[in-house]
Amino acid sequence: MAEEAVREMRASFAAGRTRPAEWRAAQLRALVRMIDEKEADITAALHDDLAKPHMESYLHEISLAKSSCKFALNGLKNWMKPEKVPAAITTFPSSATIVPEPLGVVLIISAWNYPFLLSIDPVIGAIAAGNAVVLKPSEIAPATSSMFAKLLPEYVDSTCIKVVEGGVSETTALLEQRWDKIFYTGSGTVGRIVLAAAAKHLTPVALELGGKCPAIVDSDVDLHVAVKRLAVGKWGCNNGQACIAPDYIITTKSFAPELVDSLKRVLERFYGKDPLESADLSRIVNSKHFQRLTNLIEEKRVADKIVYGGQIDEKKLKIGPTILLDVPQDTALMTGEIFGPFLPIVTVEKIEDSIDVVNSKTKPLAAYLFTKNKKLQQDFVANVPAGGMLVNDVALHLTNPYLPFGGVGDSGTGSYHGKFSFDCFSHKKAVLVRGFGGEAAARYPPYTPEKQKILRGLINGSFIALILALLGFPRERR
Repeated sequence: MAEEAVREMRASFAAGRTRPAEWRAAQLRALVRMIDEKEADITAALHDDLAKPHMESYLHEISLAKSSCKFALNGLKNWMKPEKVPAAITTFPSSATIVPEPLGVVLIISAWNYPFLLSIDPVIGAIAAGNAVVLKPSEIAPATSSMFAKLLPEYVDSTCIKVVEGGVSETTALLEQRWDKIFYTGSGTVGRIVLAAAAKHLTPVALELGGKCPAIVDSDVDLHVAVKRLAVGKWGCNNGQACIAPDYIITTKSFAPELVDSLKRVLERFYGKDPLESADLSRIVNSKHFQRLTNLIEEKRVADKIVYGGQIDEKKLKIGPTILLDVPQDTALMTGEIFGPFLPIVTVEKIEDSIDVVNSKTKPLAAYLFTKNKKLQQDFVANVPAGGMLVNDVALHLTNPYLPFGGVGDSGTGSYHGKFSFDCFSHKKAVLVRGFGGEAAARYPPYTPEKQKILRGLINGSFIALILALLGFPRERR
């Protein structure tokens, strides 16, 4: 099936079906229509997969996907235009342009935590760039995967945009094929498998992974506002099952008690005295991930550090917001990405020491800082490598289509969103056009000292050398 899907896509792409701006725009408009007409279906699928609150489904997935489509529609004609660039003196007279062209047939493997947005957003970029697309939704979010398989063929050109469902065996079969690009969102473990498979065909990849995203909290902040933003960025983002959710907080020892107290008050206001009964808190995606998470906090050295929460309900696959203080750094909770509702707080003597703590770990997908201190902000931006950063809030940087979204190092490679999505699925082809004038005799053998002098002058930008070259010096012997 994988081989057949690729063959059909290649035939459609080779026929030039996906290249016209009209085709690309028609598919994007169809996606907008699908989002409008099938919002209830999308919301229901997200609730089936994750018990995701309707407000979260709309804010974090549906509205962002629709905005992404509209942004691409508005920018498409300009994005497709060849970009004129200066021509060098050595090629005078000539014109130079950069022509964006589609890569061909691309594979998009999406994630389960935001199964609608993280599937459709890269598809939007691939379509805008003029590619044929195979989408492999995550089998861990089966309702959303099934919805895509049913709905997409009703709205878009199924000869060029195809959904392939399945688990590990189907994904493995897809990865054995030759693609013109693979876009993968998920864990670093699977990311390495994708990269190894792509290497066999020298296929370029974009890997949107994750990591331990830090949030540094200074003591000079508006604490109530900061804590609300931290809480909604952690537990209001799929109950912590988000690659850009804060993975841990760093603050000073002296400020930690005040921060913990404020977090407790805000969490109780958000989710009530029994958060497991809250309809505003997503469940853990499945029993496997539930077990992984409960294992993290069952270790005695971790369990002893819980200062709030820790409620679990295996039957409902629910875990309440949990705050921990000064968990040992060598525990599994602190060495791997949590991807769940636990938020450990690491304390330092001086807030400036927090940058060293962040840099002692792998480069995160996102890094957050809450402060009014401009010097600390400057040091943070200058000295912390991260996919993206946000000062005094959480997660909102991904909503700006003018900013690239992607990782660095272990948190991923490549970026997308807005025009960056178009660029992600395009090749920037260099085109230089010359006429038959402007012949420089110095360019051709036999090489002489006079020719070398003129060529050196040309390369160094000498106007006199250019004039001499255009006049045909040194004169050729007939």
